[in-house]
Amino acid sequence: MKGNSRIQRRVRRIGAVTVFSLLPLASAWTQNAPPAADKAPAAPPSPTRIAVENRRAAYQLIGNSFRYFGAIAKGAAAYDEAEATKRAARIALLAKVPAESFPEGSNVGEPESKAKAEIWSDRADFDKKLKTFEADAANLAEVNAREKGATDAWKAAVASLAQDCKGCHDLYKLK
Repeated sequence: MKGNSRIQRRVRRIGAVTVFSLLPLASAWTQNAPPAADKAPAAPPSPTRIAVENRRAAYQLIGNSFRYFGAIAKGAAAYDEAEATKRAARIALLAKVPAESFPEGSNVGEPESKAKAEIWSDRADFDKKLKTFEADAANLAEVNAREKGATDAWKAAVASLAQDCKGCHDLYKLK
């Protein structure tokens, strides 16, 4: 009987080791299991939310890139051709985003928007300002490529784009 109990102890020990060694696998399986059928998938974001988030992202990136030009124009930073070229191209590309990011009704609801209702009540003027902004952003990239420095023409292109931003914010953005 003594041999039999030794075998039984060994089987129990092996069984315990096997069970405990499988616990991480069982845990991983349950964590990676597909969601229960009773849980509904998350709803996709609304077109309004997408529009607001797109324009916020575009304006944030434009602002981050444009600060560099403002610093150069004020004499607070040195002109670097590679950096200015990169930032001017980025601004010119992103300046096209706002034109498609103000669909009807995207000034109400979630997420909260800083867009004034005048964007939609005076849409022709707003669209005209966006087209001017796009053109001036493209012009900054062209002037920057041609001038390769903070010349008077370059500073005029920077000032023109800055005025576009200010003019639109004054009329169409809540403070």
